Formats: sequence, C-alpha cells, structure tokens
Amino acid sequence: MARPSRPALPRFFLWLLPLSFALQVATIGAFHQYRTRPGDDNFEFGWEMGRVARSIALGNGFSSPYGGDTGPTAWEPPLYPYLMGGVFRIFGIYTHASAWILLSINSLFTTLTCIPIFWIAHRTFGERIAVWSAASWALCPYVWYWSVHWIWDTTFTPLVLACLFLLALELQEWPGWQGWAIFGALYGVGALANPTMLAFLPFCGLWIWRQRYKRGLSSLGGIVLASIVFFLVLTPWVVRNYEVFGRFVFLRDDFGLQFRLGNGPYADGLLMPYLQPNLNRLEFEKFQRMGELAYADSCKRMAFDWVREHPARFAVISLKRFFYYWNGVPRATSSLAPVDFRTSAFLATSALALWGLGRAVRQKRPGAWLFAGLALTYPTVYYFVFPHARYRHPIEPELIILIVFLLSEVGRRTASPVHADSAPRQQDPV
Repeated sequence: MARPSRPALPRFFLWLLPLSFALQVATIGAFHQYRTRPGDDNFEFGWEMGRVARSIALGNGFSSPYGGDTGPTAWEPPLYPYLMGGVFRIFGIYTHASAWILLSINSLFTTLTCIPIFWIAHRTFGERIAVWSAASWALCPYVWYWSVHWIWDTTFTPLVLACLFLLALELQEWPGWQGWAIFGALYGVGALANPTMLAFLPFCGLWIWRQRYKRGLSSLGGIVLASIVFFLVLTPWVVRNYEVFGRFVFLRDDFGLQFRLGNGPYADGLLMPYLQPNLNRLEFEKFQRMGELAYADSCKRMAFDWVREHPARFAVISLKRFFYYWNGVPRATSSLAPVDFRTSAFLATSALALWGLGRAVRQKRPGAWLFAGLALTYPTVYYFVFPHARYRHPIEPELIILIVFLLSEVGRRTASPVHADSAPRQQDPV
C-alpha cells in the first residue's frame, strides 16, 4: 500500500492564491500597517518577540524580551523571533522595510494555508466543501487582519497546525515510516513556534493509533520514530536553554507570568495588562533584579497561592474565560446597548462551527472526532490563563471547514430535502 493520494489542486488556485496574497499586501499599504510604533521605543512592533529579534540583529543573541540588557531569555519560543531577527539584520531594526517584509511573510503563510484547508475538507466532506472552504479562507478580510496587523506567529501556527491535521488524516492508512517521520519533524517545528499546539498532540496520536488499529496497521514503531524525530528537532533549543540557565527549561519559561496575568485578587476572566513588565515599572525592576527564571517562579507562586485560597472564584473566572474564548473578549465601550455587536460576529462563527462539528459527529463523517479533539484540546490552556481573539486563530482553518459544511447542509436541505449527499461518510469513533 502506497502513501494516500491527494487530489490535484483545482485550476482556480492559480488565481485564488495570487489574488489572496495581493489583496493582503494591498491592505498593508492601504491601512498603513507598515508604519512602526515609535511610542515606548517601538515595543508594540512585535512586542516581546520584537525585542528579542532586536537583540539577535544587534549580535546579542536570544535575549532581553523587555529591553535593556536582561540577559539570555526563553520568554518566547525561538522560531519567529529568529525570523524577525534575520529580517531586522537585513532590512533594519523597526524600519518600514522590515515591517513590509514581515507582514508580507505573514500574508504568504495565510495564503499557503488554503492548500491544506482544501485537502482536509476534500478528505472529510468532499470536493464542493473543499473548494468553498479554501475560497472562504483566501478571501476573508477577518483572516487577513491577523496577517497585516500582528507581527507574531499568528499566521504561521494555523499553517503548521493545518498541515499536521492533514497528516493525521493521511496517517490512518499510510504504511511505512515516512509519514511518521514527517509528522514528528513538523510537530517539532510547530512547537518551536507555538508550544500551545502540544495540547492537541496526545489526542491526535491516540486518534491516529485507533484509526490504524481498525485498518490492521501497526503503529508502535511509527510512534517511536515520530517521537525520536520530534525530540531531535527540539533538542538544540533545550540544550541551549540548559547551557544558559543552568537548569532544564523545555521551550519557554514565562508560564508563571502568563498565569498571574489572568489570576489574582482583581481577576475577572480577562488579561490584567497592568501587571506586565512592559507596562509596570515595578514589575520590570523585579524582572531585572531577580532574573527571568526567578521572576517567573515568583509570579507562579503568587498566582497559585491565590488559586488555592480562592478555588471557587478561580472556577467561576475559568468558566468566563471559556465563554470569552468562543464569544470574543469584551471591549470597553460607552454605548448603552445591551449587546456588544463587535463580538457578536465572533460568537456567531463559533456557534456555527461548533454546530457543524456536532452535525459531523452525528453523521459519522471521516475525521469528525479529530475536529472535535482539536476544538476540545487546543484552547484548554487559555481557559486557565486569559483569552484573546488571536488565540482562536490557529484553529480557524478547521472551524471554517465546519462552518462551510454546516451552511452547505442547510442549503442542500432547503433546495432538495430528499437529495442524497455525495460526501464521504464512515464510522469514526474516538
């Protein structure tokens, strides 16, 4: 048995992909997104990743996430800051040219995500859903927002996660070792960009094993190989962290601060930005004085002490964070309207996607439980830290597929209630 075949991309991709990329680049120019943010020494241009990239470009290595000279850091995962650092070194630090290049790279990542979206949707729901899903992603202004506005890994992560999702679907019936090696390597690269995607790994691995078991394919050797390759990809960064910190640091070390930013005496389910070292001089002085690891440990201790003393409050605000993750984070407004319409579209897309997911599971569509596992696992950490609209973006490709599937079902039933659906169906238990 050979590697599972993928359908050829439709001819309209020859104009869809260039059009999507061109529209995103045009948006950068039209809305002046290439302009740097001179306030606070351009900190809002890439935030902590931008500061680390500046250090890299200046020859000071991966260090100083808040400015000054605070020494080596693992405050952020390494992949995107090194990309930014390379661009800064060639095109200048915090220059318009660097902004154009980085935002164009983000736009390219978004454009390329159309390809795995098409193949995922084709494999799970059929060609018609695949075509509309890819086109919806390519031409959706909300998707472009993250490309042209955020200099972060926000567009790279959805591309990698969609590729991993596609690989998982193919590994159901992919014999040999190549697929497992690619899966392990790609997951390692993804973790170096955004460790949050590791939340999906256990479910994803179990789902692949279950599907292969049903087909009589062995998985143990492949799992071992994928694990070896995965850790080989991560090893240079882990070794580097041990050498500069003198202790084991897996991928990043800022969890203590992130947990404190969402949990404390004034926590209400949202980010408490006034505790961030870039906005709070006392916190920055503590960061400088204590050092990165000790500061993170101190933040974690304070947050966990508060959680232990207020478990009921922690449970309530965690439920609120769950709601805000799918509803959208409320913003300050002077309006007296009872509904914040700025988040209503966000909530609507979440509701449609989850409705489509439920329908796919009930119909036992291929891969339905893999979609469910992604929706269940990926957001989990944000329910206990704090939500942000961009934290949903890495799973938007799969959510768009589910929305298109749901809308096509509604349209099909409206047009012809007795029409038989030609999309694939099969048993797909967890």
